[in-house]
This record gives sequence, structure tokens and C-alpha cells, in this order.
Amino acid sequence: MAFSRVYSDPLSRCIFKKFLVMLCSLLTSLYLLHCLTERCSSMSMPVKASSQVVGFFASELDGLRSLRRKRIQKWTTRSKLGSGYDRPDTKLVRLSRIDNADTGHGLDGTGPPVDRDYSENQELSRDLQLSLNYIVSLKRVSPRFLVNTDSTGKLSPLGEGTKKLPQALIIGVKKGGTRALLEFLRVHPDIRAVGAEPHFFDRNYENGLEWYRELMPKTLEGQVTMEKTPSYFVTREAPARISAMSRDTKLIVVVRDPVTRAISDYTQTLSKKPDIPSFTSLTFKNRTTGLIDTSWSAIQIGIYAKHLDNWLQYFPMEQILFVSGERLISDPAGELGRVQDFLGLKRIITDKHFYFNQTKGFPCLKKAEGSSKPHCLGKTKGRTHPNIHPEVVQRLRDFYRPFNMKFYQMTGRIFGWND
Repeated sequence: MAFSRVYSDPLSRCIFKKFLVMLCSLLTSLYLLHCLTERCSSMSMPVKASSQVVGFFASELDGLRSLRRKRIQKWTTRSKLGSGYDRPDTKLVRLSRIDNADTGHGLDGTGPPVDRDYSENQELSRDLQLSLNYIVSLKRVSPRFLVNTDSTGKLSPLGEGTKKLPQALIIGVKKGGTRALLEFLRVHPDIRAVGAEPHFFDRNYENGLEWYRELMPKTLEGQVTMEKTPSYFVTREAPARISAMSRDTKLIVVVRDPVTRAISDYTQTLSKKPDIPSFTSLTFKNRTTGLIDTSWSAIQIGIYAKHLDNWLQYFPMEQILFVSGERLISDPAGELGRVQDFLGLKRIITDKHFYFNQTKGFPCLKKAEGSSKPHCLGKTKGRTHPNIHPEVVQRLRDFYRPFNMKFYQMTGRIFGWND
């Protein structure tokens, strides 16, 4: 009886209703907080700096994470206030406007419900992207470390990209300095290159372009994909095959005094097959008449003008750059400058990247790609050449002289191999 009297009182019923409303509001807030916690744990993966990102970049990322936490706190406050969205003088309204601008809904509550998880994540992604763009604009970090946002507003990990067919190829020549050139170029942040020689256009063409593409490293927008296979230059089918892939492909040829190159070629073969005939016996068809054996690959490769004729049937001279193997040793920064200009890249590789190794007799990198330590080419580079009789060397110089002169005329550059 007393119980019914208490709850029959209008004032008591009002108080009880308010208590129920407060209890429901508290439970709703706790539920929203739980959902927010779950959302935070499932948001896009943390941005991980690659090994090449400097400490400054890492500290900037910490700052951006702090910004994310502050925004989440504001979002939590907004959820708890509930009716605070209708207060035009609050920051919460401004945040709502940003969200609504992202999703295309008005502030009047019309239309489908706003997906605030999506819009908040998209806003954070945009802030992160803009901040990283600012860091890059200060030239403190390479563009390769930008964070991309996809159509869902989620963050993509650093260093992601796509595999593309190469836009530039080092096509020759064997023992001309192609490995050195490739290693030097890989220091450039906008060059991505395959380490091993794919031999696609001479040995593996039947595997198809998709097989070839899969060998390439991932690149970001603005980066150049490269590979080097020196045997392309002397492969008759290579020009047509490369042209079929892309007529815009840029070609780089490292050339060297053909006599020195032939001796170096022989030295490499000798290290693998110590029982091969002498250099002299392989050079001449007939030692008495002095007739040079042009069927020997070590000799044939050095007839540059002949091979270039084949390439000019498919590519204009403007798409072919000839790098001096001798100058790559005496002035690496100068030759690398020409290559960077040819590829349309900023001259980042300069004198400060090199030091001369007296033991090996050629330049080395002060810091190789992905390393803070000096780097020289392997022990297979810079081998000591066997002694060749001066008369044999002179016969070879006389043989190559007319081919060299024609090559100078074709390229418009005098390499000085007849001096």
C-alpha cells in the first residue's frame, strides 16, 4: 500500500523517469566509449619508417600520432555531448562541418546518417599526407617516403608502389663499367633498379612481359624503373623487342676502349676457365698474316658502330646515351650528371658521394643504397690483366681505328681511344 502511494505521487514518478534517462545516457556513453576503443585498435596500420628515414622524420611521425590522439579525444567529447552539434559557437560544429564536407551531408540532419568513422579516418589521413608533403617540401626527406591514402581514406604503408616495366635500360657493353654505373645510380632516391641481370630481351623473351614486370622493384610516382643487361647491345633481336615494349624507352650504353675491353673480357673468362688458349691465339685467325678473328665475342663486342646501326633502325639517337667507361673512373660525378639529366632527374649524385680507392684503382661510394658504410664493387671487379705483347695490342688498335672513327661520327662524341 505504501509502495503504491509513493509511486502514485507525480513528483516521485518524474524523479524516477529522470533517473532512468540518466542511467540510459551513462550506459550509452560507456557503449560509445567501448566502440571508440575498438575503432582505435582497428584503424589503419601504424606508419612504420623505413631504415632510410632519418631521425627527424621519425619525430615528425610521433607528432602526427599525437595529433591523431587529440582528435580522437575531441571526437569522444563530441559523442558525450550529444546535442552539442547544434551549438554553432563550438569547435564541435566546425569538426562536424569537416566530416560532413567529406561525406556530402548537410548540417541540418537530412539525408543518410553520416559515417563518422570513415570521415574521421579520412580527415586524419589528409592531415598526415599534408604534413608529410610539407616535410618533403623542406627537402628534409625523399618523396619516396610519402604516405598515400586510398579511396576508403585508409593509410598505406610507407614504401608501397607498383611494379612497372622499365622506362630506362642499361644495354651495354660487357666489361664497359655497367655494374659500376648501376650501383652509382641506385644511390638516387628516384631510381629503382633490379640488381641481377634479367636477360629478358635476349634469353627469356618467351616468358612474356608480365614475367618481366614481376622482376621489377615497386616504384612510386615519379620514380624511374631500370635494369641492366649488357648483352642486349650485341643481340640482334633486342632493339625490335624493346621497341615493341615501348618506343619511349631510354637506352644507356657504357662504352670503353675496345682493346682494353677485350683484354678485360678475356681476363674474366680466364678466371673461370684457366685452361683456355692464350689471348693472342684467340685474337688472330692466322698469326702470320695478322688477320683478326672477328667471330670471337671479345673482339666482336668492341665493333660499336656495327651494333649501333642495328639500334638506330628502331630508336632515334636522342633516346640513346653513351657513357664513357674511362670517365666513369676519372670523373664519376660528371658522367653521372649526364645520366641524371638524360633521365630527367634532379642532379642529386655529386662528387660528395665518391672517394677514390687506390688499391682497386677506381672510385667507390661513400655510402651505398640502404647503408651508411662505404661500398666498393666486389673482388671480381678490377682484376689484374695479363700481360699482352705490345705488337698484339697495336694490331688490335689498327683494326678498331676505322670502326672507332665511324662511332665518333655517329654519336657526335670523341672518346679518344686512338690516342
